[in-house]
Amino acid sequence: MAGGVVVANDDGPATDHGGRLTFSVIITCLVGASGGLIFGYDIGISGGVSTMEPFLKRFFPGVLKRMAEAKPGNEYCVYDSQALTAFTSSLYVAGLVASLVASRVTRAMGRQAVMVMGGALFFAGGAVTGAAVNIAMLIVGRMLLGFGVGFTNQAAPLFLAEMAPPRWRGSLTAGFQFFLAVGVVIATVTNYFASRVPWGWRLSLGLAGAPAFVIFLGALFLTDTPSSLVMRGHTGRARAALLRVRGPGADVEAELKGIVSSVEAARQGEDGAFRRMATRREYRPYLVFAVAMPMFFQLTGVIVISFFSPLVFRTIGFGSNAALMGNVILGAVNLVCLMLSTLVIDRYGRRVLFMVGGVIMIIAQVGVAWIMGAQVGKNGSAAMARPYAVAVVVFTCLHTAGFGCSWGPLGWVVPGEIFPVDIRSAGQAMNASIGLGLTFVQTQSFLAMLCRFRYATFAYYAAWVAVMTVFIAVFLPETKGVPLESMATVWARHWYWKRFAQDQGKGTET
Repeated sequence: MAGGVVVANDDGPATDHGGRLTFSVIITCLVGASGGLIFGYDIGISGGVSTMEPFLKRFFPGVLKRMAEAKPGNEYCVYDSQALTAFTSSLYVAGLVASLVASRVTRAMGRQAVMVMGGALFFAGGAVTGAAVNIAMLIVGRMLLGFGVGFTNQAAPLFLAEMAPPRWRGSLTAGFQFFLAVGVVIATVTNYFASRVPWGWRLSLGLAGAPAFVIFLGALFLTDTPSSLVMRGHTGRARAALLRVRGPGADVEAELKGIVSSVEAARQGEDGAFRRMATRREYRPYLVFAVAMPMFFQLTGVIVISFFSPLVFRTIGFGSNAALMGNVILGAVNLVCLMLSTLVIDRYGRRVLFMVGGVIMIIAQVGVAWIMGAQVGKNGSAAMARPYAVAVVVFTCLHTAGFGCSWGPLGWVVPGEIFPVDIRSAGQAMNASIGLGLTFVQTQSFLAMLCRFRYATFAYYAAWVAVMTVFIAVFLPETKGVPLESMATVWARHWYWKRFAQDQGKGTET
């Protein structure tokens, strides 16, 4: 029996069917990409709230006690509290579970319905955390937020990749990370002003409902993707969706025929998508990247820097307000670099941006490690001079810039486009769940790492960025401009992965 992998013709370049950048596709993708707002808002809000003294006094008084007892300059371990990190990381346990569940829900109900559910769950979580009176209520609210993040992180990148014309897929799919960055900036600005009032932490946490309402309301007015509609037997609605988003000059029938062929081939596989990825050799490239992409995304170090940069800035001697303003600056740098990357992602391709961003991040992380090691010392007993503290902020901004033009957008773009249709939901679910699981591990362990490894924490992340940059250079084929239903061609031509593509061909001949 034939396998579910679609083997594209290797005789020539894939066709993009003439899809244009229509007003309809722009609006549709903007609304879909707004799902990144809720994840970005949470990333930006958590670290800032964790530095607000009224919040710490109510829920984590032990941290305030250590702050009062800490010697000047010896703040490496001040924030090392498992309860405090559980406030941040509990969301990602729930998100991990939700993203796996969302795979089945997405196949049964479609991408649009899952985004609606994600927005509703995140709204509920914001209401509970904003009204929290004890740690238990705080954690329950965080878990509701996690369910919302898990659903939207699984569905929104797929929605964007399937709706966007191949020629502009990179830029439009990067919109998810763009809105994520917008959410971070909104959250950090909110923290900066909310920190000035005793109840500001409630305002910061409760306003999570605002971006959730945006994605919930917007998703209600979206149509599902053509691929999802065909998979659920709605070919007529899929044709109507293509006509609306591709424009009058596009060869809609040819694109629909390709989608239908992909879905029919996918249905020939009787075993489950996760099982096929794990056990069948022809799916090996997809399994490798389903694991490698989220793992490397997390090991850039940008997630923990985004969460805990206010605490890092406090460690090197900045006051509370200055640390929060530093976080605002990081968010702005990330947003600007993401905007610039969307202009070139479909011109120069994915691999070039990965290489450039990797080199920038390595330089930045090594710079931070060197300055903190030389100025703060191994045990954190030395106070850092202000010029060196400013240099740490500059290097941290440089790292954020490198991430913003590479792994920031591409960490969502590449997983959204490389999987064949029969495992697309499962592949994205695996990508999202591994990412959220590793975010939990990192957010739960970063402050302990900073306490024990000190400045070497940043050298650790620099080493990982070097590894992932080499991996991308060697193993990732270029995917710019390739239609989703023809993506198998790039694997069939790759120097290493073509041996698995040959196995696909043998499988489909039987």
